[in-house]
Amino acid sequence: MVKGGRGRLGPRSCRVQRVRRRGAEPSEAEVAEVVRTLAVLLQAGAAPLTAWRHLAESGSSEAVEVLADVEQGRALADAIRTRDGTWRMVGAAWGIASTVGAPLGEVLRAIAAALEGAGEIRAEISVALAEPAGTARLMLWLPLVGLLLGTALGFDTVTMLLTQPAGWICLATGLGLLLVARAWTRSLVRRAAPAAGIPGFRAELLVVALTGGTAIPRARALVEQETGAGDDPAAAEETIERVLRLSVAAGVPAVELLRAEADRARRDARTAGRIGAARLSSRLLLPLGACTLPAFMLLGVAPLILSVLSTTPLPFA
Repeated sequence: MVKGGRGRLGPRSCRVQRVRRRGAEPSEAEVAEVVRTLAVLLQAGAAPLTAWRHLAESGSSEAVEVLADVEQGRALADAIRTRDGTWRMVGAAWGIASTVGAPLGEVLRAIAAALEGAGEIRAEISVALAEPAGTARLMLWLPLVGLLLGTALGFDTVTMLLTQPAGWICLATGLGLLLVARAWTRSLVRRAAPAAGIPGFRAELLVVALTGGTAIPRARALVEQETGAGDDPAAAEETIERVLRLSVAAGVPAVELLRAEADRARRDARTAGRIGAARLSSRLLLPLGACTLPAFMLLGVAPLILSVLSTTPLPFA
């Protein structure tokens, strides 16, 4: 917790800091909640460092970490940037707003809205991916079910797999196919998952710079310094260039066009995620048919047949 005017951290806060750094990265929604609270405090008249101290006193582990870095002599914007994942993006917006003199409260409200939008997209896509991914993981247990079923029917399938040369071949090949199916399935699910970062965030950063009255070349230079925040730089820069050319040609304020572009990027990300989740269901049939079902035949059916043949007397015997 924070003590005194200098905001010194006590032992309990240090423990919270260490636990947080070992824990999972906070979600966009969690960061957005803290950022929105900061915006309210700043718009109510609190100084930036005072706002962070209020957050630390309320139990925010992020605020505790930021204040710990500030006490070590780091600038506030740099202390925010050193946080993991989404907080690095917040630090980028904070640093640009501080440089150009944009109102921090309004900037943080806009950033919180962008983070909430990205969090909703990620949650929606994760829900859509849950069913096909869960079904694929369940099907990986099918060969084991076949093996147990043969044992339950009274056939010595386990002994056949472990003691006979033909069983060894079935076991090695079946396990190899299962490993391939597992890796293949994970790769398909990982590629269908939403990309890291906040869609349209480079446009949001440029809006922050322009809101402070900075000229476009200077604003783009400031955003370029924050290359770790947001979308793929090449694609984002091409889109921003197109928007700025349209602004000049039509005589429309670039800020509004950039905000519209950021909204469009989030809509496109939501649509792409839905399409990816829909395609995943059919793509998961590939490892199922090529690996999982053959593994089921090798580990479940083949040992059963071998066990029957080994206990059946030969006709000429």
